[in-house]
Amino acid sequence: MKRLIIIVEGATEQEFVNQYLLPHLNTFGIYAVTPIEITTNRKLKQRGGFVNYEHLKNDIIKALHENCYVTTFVDFFRIPNNCPGYSNNSADVDSMQNAIDADINNGKFFSYIQLHEFEALLFSDIKGFEYVIDNDNAISGLKEVMQNYPNPEDINNRPETAPSKRILSVYPSYEKVADGNLAIDEIGMSKLLEKNPRFKAWVDKIIETLQ
Repeated sequence: MKRLIIIVEGATEQEFVNQYLLPHLNTFGIYAVTPIEITTNRKLKQRGGFVNYEHLKNDIIKALHENCYVTTFVDFFRIPNNCPGYSNNSADVDSMQNAIDADINNGKFFSYIQLHEFEALLFSDIKGFEYVIDNDNAISGLKEVMQNYPNPEDINNRPETAPSKRILSVYPSYEKVADGNLAIDEIGMSKLLEKNPRFKAWVDKIIETLQ
């Protein structure tokens, strides 16, 4: 059986993989998938947060030593500037992935950078927000964003307008792990794949690689 380790940015992404991505992959006969948060301090056993490419690279190389396939699930928003091929232009994200793949240079590794961050997925269907936000004005503001960006992956990455910042601007008590994954539960994987083409391409590649 082929195994896959996904190096994820933090607890939200880890929960998402366990609760939603893995059950989807199970329908294709894929079960051996393990999400691991980025190690930020091995000595102190601290994990979570993508602040240095070397942290990610170290985890990738360690995972590859386990003779399995490895991929990543990290945000483009505030990506470390020491990443290979670094650019703050989202049009260059595929080139950045190619540069990371070339840097690792292992046939069992393929990178994935989420545009622009995990919260973009929440803009796939308003019913996710309606489930976690009990405020008509907030819902109205988020609907407007969705109307302006039919593809959630196009929601831009300026510090004040990134997906998470747009949510916080209308719902300051938003909690990334709890609220984010509750919203995903309402939206469902089918809608995520329908609305987010880069995300779907990554999931399809996982399936193609592991089947």
